[in-house]
Amino acid sequence: MERLFSEGVTDEDMKKLPVSQFDGQITVVDSLDKFYPALSQLRKARLLGFDTETKPSFKKGQKNRVALLQLSDDSQAWIFRLNIIGLPPELAHILSDPRITKVGVAIHDDLKALRSLRPFEPGGFIDLQSIVADHGIKVLGLKKLSAIVLGFSISKSQQVTNWETPALTWPQQLYAATDAWVCRMIYLGINGHDGH
Repeated sequence: MERLFSEGVTDEDMKKLPVSQFDGQITVVDSLDKFYPALSQLRKARLLGFDTETKPSFKKGQKNRVALLQLSDDSQAWIFRLNIIGLPPELAHILSDPRITKVGVAIHDDLKALRSLRPFEPGGFIDLQSIVADHGIKVLGLKKLSAIVLGFSISKSQQVTNWETPALTWPQQLYAATDAWVCRMIYLGINGHDGH
């Protein structure tokens, strides 16, 4: 099989790459009034990027519950504030639906955290870490995968912020949306599609 991608990327090369981010519409879902319109759009999706965020814990042995679930298609990202609305059964159903492909990176812990809010059987998930090796890629982090497959870097400056803050800042929203969107883009890039 012809190798399409390099095995890895150096930090020096990363610094030379352009930084890209999600530039579509971001919907923060922090009430049930916003939840149902988002749900009807998500039910039509066939391929979604997936990620979660949890407030960092700086105390030994203390673990916070998952605060955000992000899902994204090519032009829209939905940020569900699970610390406010919980995990509604209809959203759990989307996470179980095998007809909607959901692509993330290192998703095992994400799914475990989501299932602690409401039990569900995950369906339709693809973990990028389990498929990139088939394409000759040896790195597993999202930032390096986006550099290798898509030719751009993503910012990680908001990673250790408070995801349970009363109102998410615009940089937090952009970071959360980008992480989900870029998973979808990497999956399409690996499979030879441009994302639309």
